[in-house]
Amino acid sequence: MSQTQKAELKINADQVSLADAGSAADFIALMKPRVMSLVVFTGLIGLIMAPVSVHPVLAVSAVILIALGAGASAALNMWYDADIDAVMARTKTRPVPAGRIDQEDALMFGLWMSGLSVLSMAVLINYVSAALLAFTIFFYAVIYTMLLKRRTTQNIVIGGAAGAFPPVIGWAAATGSVAVEPIIFFLIIFMWTPPHFWALALVKNDDYRAANVPMLPVVHGATATIRQILLYTLALTITVMLPYLLGFSGLFYGVGAGVASAIFLGLCVLLAISPAERRNRMAGMVFAYSIFYLFIVFALLPIDRLMASGL
Repeated sequence: MSQTQKAELKINADQVSLADAGSAADFIALMKPRVMSLVVFTGLIGLIMAPVSVHPVLAVSAVILIALGAGASAALNMWYDADIDAVMARTKTRPVPAGRIDQEDALMFGLWMSGLSVLSMAVLINYVSAALLAFTIFFYAVIYTMLLKRRTTQNIVIGGAAGAFPPVIGWAAATGSVAVEPIIFFLIIFMWTPPHFWALALVKNDDYRAANVPMLPVVHGATATIRQILLYTLALTITVMLPYLLGFSGLFYGVGAGVASAIFLGLCVLLAISPAERRNRMAGMVFAYSIFYLFIVFALLPIDRLMASGL
């Protein structure tokens, strides 16, 4: 074989390798890894906060399966929403609308991942956590994506329940049951979701309008949306204090969550009084802080427990 032929073979092999890597990266993107990271984190906190010890292998397995379930939901969402994703600047570079993954392949990937995560959870962990994971995938893919998102301004309010289940699944993975504590964790995320997404919707209002998605700012305008953000953030501030008020977290959590909530509420007030030309910038700050806020609130729970135990 000549040196030229060898060089051509090497180039072809490199091209195949790069294509395979790109394909793998696209399927990972299909699972919305940034969104998944927050889901995995809250699921892990639910597992850690359960009043039982879990074998490390089982704990890691449960968290991985929660991640796979979240990824499956995201893939099914991208399959169904490919048409509107192609219209919106924020989403048009996603694998399906950009043409890097076929829509049918995204569907098959999502269904396969759904089955794998739920069946593995049932076999390796327990049936309660598997049932909750299955319901979460169904709720996000069918109830939110297919039935609510394009039909009602309450899409985020109702659909937010899907993102609130991971700590409940984590708790159930550890205990095989559900208790008051994970229900409170669920409520925290449920109340957090509307101000979080409506802040984003204010920034991306033109995108949602172009895609004909009835987000609250599109249908009722910025003023009504900001009013709802304030109301939900106020309700969230109260909900976040429930772990302390009900006695399953201590003063460290109570003070930390209270300060974080006061900052969140303060940013929402600043959003409400901002002039129109600065509204989007302020909404972007509210959105960015909301992600940090949820991370801090859930991180405070196990830290508070460690401090209470004297470790």
